[in-house]
Amino acid sequence: MQTIEQMPKPPKYLRGKLLLDGGNLQGSFFHRTVVLICQHDAEGAFGLVLNRPATTKVGEALVADLPDSLKELSLFIGGPVQPAALSYLHSDDFLPGAKVLENLDYGHSLDELSDIGSSLSPGKKVRLFAGYAGWSPGQLEDEVRRSAWLTHPATIDLVFDNTPAELWKNILRAKGGYYRMLATMPDDLSVN
Repeated sequence: MQTIEQMPKPPKYLRGKLLLDGGNLQGSFFHRTVVLICQHDAEGAFGLVLNRPATTKVGEALVADLPDSLKELSLFIGGPVQPAALSYLHSDDFLPGAKVLENLDYGHSLDELSDIGSSLSPGKKVRLFAGYAGWSPGQLEDEVRRSAWLTHPATIDLVFDNTPAELWKNILRAKGGYYRMLATMPDDLSVN
């Protein structure tokens, strides 16, 4: 057993990392979620939940002049903060100046989103979100110290995974050991 002095310290900032419910968030919005941290600094953190698709398409939820290719995408629930706020993640084979990962960026501008949707690049990937997850200065670091979250390296493939309902379980299974067991636990332990 590790003492507090031996426990590894969380990385100072988690931009470009995934946060996973470590089994301690039952009953909250974040139960069994995978959150991509898009921005994290001394001012706080901003992230998007990757595994909560909404039941509507972008074109049904958003009144905007967007390319049809974007209107047909599923909308995701990015978090509990400002549910009417639009955010998006986009990736391409070459995306200089990307702020989240190499070749992965985020944005909020409808004009920029329309330009991205009109791009003919075959390597383009886009996901749209209503709402976001936000933390005030020091809040996320405190939650990680209290083991509310597990961290995992983000990749483009994980961000745009085509089976979002299984993303949390799949990442935990890949981590192995205790996490594999956590992935197989029922949602309600009383039915175990």
